[in-house]
Amino acid sequence: GLGEDGPTHQPVEHVMSLRLIPNLEVFRPADIIETAECWLAALQNDSGPSVLSLTRQALPALRTEPSGDNVSARGGYILRGSGADRQVTLMATGSEVMLAVEAADKLAAEGIRAVVVSMPSFELFRRQSDAYRKEVLGTAPRIAIEAAIRASWDRYLRDDDVFIGMEGFGASAPAEKLYEHSG
Repeated sequence: GLGEDGPTHQPVEHVMSLRLIPNLEVFRPADIIETAECWLAALQNDSGPSVLSLTRQALPALRTEPSGDNVSARGGYILRGSGADRQVTLMATGSEVMLAVEAADKLAAEGIRAVVVSMPSFELFRRQSDAYRKEVLGTAPRIAIEAAIRASWDRYLRDDDVFIGMEGFGASAPAEKLYEHSG
């Protein structure tokens, strides 16, 4: 989704590589609200460096109601839907959260109850209690969506769950055309 500037700066593998570095908190916020929350969490991180991986795409504000809490500082949270009766959990980071929200809307039109989980920081999510992580992830089938490689998601995906992401490198076009080309 970086545009038509060619394959010289496509971060398909960079985010996953950064997530492997010990004591590095990697943030990939989905919108302006998450960006502010992640920035605050990065400022409050006194145990090591932080990276904010931002998009250059124009993204809609996905959270328009105040939560009274910095939910991005938990690393992952239910952005949309009810955890109680979900039939599928859609998990995403960054600009792909918007795609998960669009997919949830389409599934709702077909009578399928989807929960959208935004995962701005895998590192912070790992530090949450088991009970919190189970509440957010649920027991329904999970689909992870990220324009990156799967490796970072394996901790949260079970054998029958699905990853929609990248396996290649080098395609160059406007974001919408790349998403269409990649299926």
